[in-house]
Amino acid sequence: MGRTRTGLALRRLRGRRGDGGAVSLFVALCAGGLVVVIALVIDVGGRLRVAERTDACAQEAARVGGQQLDQAAVLQGRGVKVQQEYVRQAADAYLAECGGLRAGDIAFSGDGRVVTVTVQAPFKPVLLGGLGKRMVTGRGSATLVHGVEKAETD
Repeated sequence: MGRTRTGLALRRLRGRRGDGGAVSLFVALCAGGLVVVIALVIDVGGRLRVAERTDACAQEAARVGGQQLDQAAVLQGRGVKVQQEYVRQAADAYLAECGGLRAGDIAFSGDGRVVTVTVQAPFKPVLLGGLGKRMVTGRGSATLVHGVEKAETD
């Protein structure tokens, strides 16, 4: 009797390498890549939200600081400019209400009419904790304009 058809088929199958497990490896690699992409989207989105909020707070802090007029200069006819000593206090007071931030660098133009405020806010990545910068910098400026009927601008 010898060989049967099923016996030959079984011997052929045993000699071949199967594809068993190849699909599961592919799925595992794709799932790992997908997790990394999702983590990047979440953390980069969070960083952008913090950057937008920091820029908005810096802009408003510059506006508040720009409202600190040098009254003596106005009364003496030396023009309208900001009282630089009070700008930091006003900006810090506003930033304290804006999430406990503090003004970093405050710069003034040569004529004392433009105030630029730089603010740094902490950022902690949610999923990629060890990667990325920890501080986000925001910058805003305000120009002092005045006028009776319309604003005087340059």
